[in-house]
Amino acid sequence: MSKITADMIKELRERTNVAMGKCKEALEQSGGDMEKAINFLRKSGMASAVKKEGRETNEGSIGYAEGPKAIALVEANAETDFVTQNEKFKHFLRDLCMEAAETMPTSVEAFLQQPLRKDPEMTIDQYRALTMQSLGENIRVKRLKILPKSDDTSIGIYSHMGGKIVCAVELLGGSGQETLARDIAMHSAAEAPEYLRPEEVPADVRAREEDVARAQIQGKPANIVDKIIEGKLKAFYDQVCLLHQKYIKDPSITITQLLEQESKRLNKKLDIRSFLHWKVGG
Repeated sequence: MSKITADMIKELRERTNVAMGKCKEALEQSGGDMEKAINFLRKSGMASAVKKEGRETNEGSIGYAEGPKAIALVEANAETDFVTQNEKFKHFLRDLCMEAAETMPTSVEAFLQQPLRKDPEMTIDQYRALTMQSLGENIRVKRLKILPKSDDTSIGIYSHMGGKIVCAVELLGGSGQETLARDIAMHSAAEAPEYLRPEEVPADVRAREEDVARAQIQGKPANIVDKIIEGKLKAFYDQVCLLHQKYIKDPSITITQLLEQESKRLNKKLDIRSFLHWKVGG
């Protein structure tokens, strides 16, 4: 068996982020073989992770990264905000975002089972377990979103409160409009729209708002009831639909009017293909 040196323990710690004592134990159990020691820690990490899997993960962070063909957003959760602010957790989330941006997985489940590009012998899920071992808390990958790039779209991302809220906007109308897309994403972070336009509001939500409006105007003359309800629904749409909201950087115009102004200035039609508003735990 090779002599276990301080340099070996330090190297193993740098490669795995596991505590010194556990690194020493792994090297001793593996006869001083570095790769066997790493495998030993992986197995130990998986075993330790099982004990932590049931713990609630109420804190977290949302990250994003850009690859050659797509932008990926990933939310990862832990048990405490203290851990989510740890550099190891941040590094783990950055790695996940880059992996997702490069490989464009179709689901969290598929993503967790794919090999880690920087260490193909390890899956993403095993990397998660190893990070759990290092940080001592349950960690889970809650969700991910892949936004494919194309010649006719511009994508803007805005991160708020250190990754607690992240918003994305896809603009149709050609590339080069990332700044505008990001401005609208920033607006979304502040105003938290639920839908893009009124036509996307579910029928049950619309019916609920109508019922609330009718209850508020009992006793009003029948000939004005419909107009009052229509006005209340418009106010509701102005609040929850992105295109109808007052632009946070210029409240004199709506997001629709902002797009119309920019379309006229650029002499090409701009429209929002999609948007998302993610909040940790949401």
